[in-house]
Amino acid sequence: MARSCDLTGKRRLVGNKVSHAKNRTKMKQQVNLQTKRVFDPESGETVKLRLSTSAIRTLDKVGSLSKFLRKYKHLYM
Repeated sequence: MARSCDLTGKRRLVGNKVSHAKNRTKMKQQVNLQTKRVFDPESGETVKLRLSTSAIRTLDKVGSLSKFLRKYKHLYM
């Protein structure tokens, strides 16, 4: 299973670490994923998801899972 957010699709970033002497080595920045149980009041179901912390904050801001999916449908289509 890939380390990506179930809702937003965020994945790791790949780049170069650059030392003072300009030596470049590959590095990865992993997404901060958390396992979260999300209750959707419209469907009455609880779903277990792997979410990035920014997606969890956005879910709290929007209010519910179904509202999140309606508002941010461009992220998962």
